[in-house]
Amino acid sequence: MKKISRAEQKAGLMAKAEKLIDELLEWDEQTRRPNLTQIEDKVLELRKRMSMAMAETVLEGQEGKAPVPGPKCPKCGKEMRYKGGHRNQVESRAGMLEVERGYYWCPECEQGVFPPG
Repeated sequence: MKKISRAEQKAGLMAKAEKLIDELLEWDEQTRRPNLTQIEDKVLELRKRMSMAMAETVLEGQEGKAPVPGPKCPKCGKEMRYKGGHRNQVESRAGMLEVERGYYWCPECEQGVFPPG
């Protein structure tokens, strides 16, 4: 898995932010006289989506997703085998994130680990 440069991460986040800003402005143009609650609801929805994109970008940029010596199996203590990158959903305070991380497998215990956990 190729590590994405800071410039690529920033460009991706800026594109996402611009898309969300356009969505807000389009909503404003199409919504006749929204009240404060409606405006807040829309802004909070867009903020959540941007927060999730930011968290996913930083999480996927971590060195932990690159293959390294396998962690110890929590059950038998033997080194687990790297099985490649896999996509997984992770519950976070920013919302449900979809991230790609290294996946490790213990053939003896038939147990998998998706760091950081």
